[in-house]
Parts: sequence; C-alpha cells; structure tokens
Amino acid sequence: MEKQFDQVTLSQMDEVVQNVLEILKTTKVVLFFGHMGAGKTTFINLVCKALGVVDDTSSPTFSIVNEYATQQNETVYHFDFYRLKSEMEAYDLGYEDYLYSGNVCLIEWPEKIASLIPEDAIEFHINGMGDKRDIKIVW
Repeated sequence: MEKQFDQVTLSQMDEVVQNVLEILKTTKVVLFFGHMGAGKTTFINLVCKALGVVDDTSSPTFSIVNEYATQQNETVYHFDFYRLKSEMEAYDLGYEDYLYSGNVCLIEWPEKIASLIPEDAIEFHINGMGDKRDIKIVW
C-alpha cells in the first residue's frame, strides 16, 4: 500500500505521524529515505513523541543507534547508518538483535544496509527543503 502527502508543513505533520502509528501496529521497522537536511530526524522526533518516548531524542550520527524508553516501558531504537562503510559494520553492531526484537526501529539511511532489511519494513520517503515537504509512506 502507499499513501502520499504533498506540500506538508511542520504544523501538518501530526496527520502523517498518526498514519505511521497506525501502520506500526502491524510492523515495527520504519525506513527513512531522504537527502541530507530533508527532515528525517525531525520527523523521527515527532514519531518518538507520539509513541510516548520520555528520553531526549537526537540523531545517532556518531553512536549509530540510540535507545529510547517510552512511558509504557517499551523501547524504541533510532539508527543513523550514514557513516557505515559496509553492511559488515551492521553485523558487528548486532543489527539482528535490534531489528527482530519486536521493538520499534526507526532507521535513517537504510540504503546502507539494504540487503539486511526485513521484508515487512515501512518505507518513509521525504523530499523537499524549506517549509514544505512531500512525503510518501509505502508498506
């Protein structure tokens, strides 16, 4: 399935977040595609807030993965694979333990580990700059 949102402003992101939360009832891995500065991390922060994350959220560019706790004592993992040079680094990180844990996994730069992604992952494509973005969700 696919859903398209055109010319979305930051103040309109709640509708998009609600769509992602609905899809997360059936699958837990969300892949975020978009160029540098497109707003992937900003959107992930909104999803985390909606999931009840109590920790501060930030891009795990240098740590590769951040772990957040929710109000319901669940765990959300946020990955930034931008710096990976090979899929072997994801193996070294123990990616399987995260992606197949049953916890929500939000992944920036998933193209760096393309062959390791679960088949049922949600694709979230974000394009644009400035105040408006085009967003497509594929699941």
